[in-house]
Amino acid sequence: MKKDIHPNYREVVFLDVSIDYSFMTKSTVRTSDTIKWKDGKDYPLYKLDTSSESHPFYTGTQKMVDTAGRVEKFRQKFGSKKGTKTQPKN
Repeated sequence: MKKDIHPNYREVVFLDVSIDYSFMTKSTVRTSDTIKWKDGKDYPLYKLDTSSESHPFYTGTQKMVDTAGRVEKFRQKFGSKKGTKTQPKN
């Protein structure tokens, strides 16, 4: 194995700054900050805007979009021509 070509694979703490939730996993992400973890050791820190604990899809707070209503609004605005078919190009 060649020296100095592989990324540094180590334990890193990821911090979701929106809800102050943190978790530790192994990663090659480059960081400049460190944090003292629950075991008393210092680990590299990577700050996240969103994690699975704060993302609307995973927390169940995602809003459903009424796509049928959007299609009808589009057709009313731009006029859908019903009954007309396009001729295939040869």
